[in-house]
Amino acid sequence: MFEPEAIRALTDQKKAKILIIAMTANAFEEDRKMALSKGMNGHIAKLIDVKNMEEVLMSVLR
Repeated sequence: MFEPEAIRALTDQKKAKILIIAMTANAFEEDRKMALSKGMNGHIAKLIDVKNMEEVLMSVLR
């Protein structure tokens, strides 16, 4: 399993701040909150909704 906390704990701050977006079949609100609480920048549920994916990507790239 992927643990974004390991990336966030890196001493190299450039690497520690890399954007991480969860893409998962887990589409419930608690799944999105869990991903964000683990240090991810965004959450996209599968099946892919292109408009939603664009919104998430744009929100983390600002």
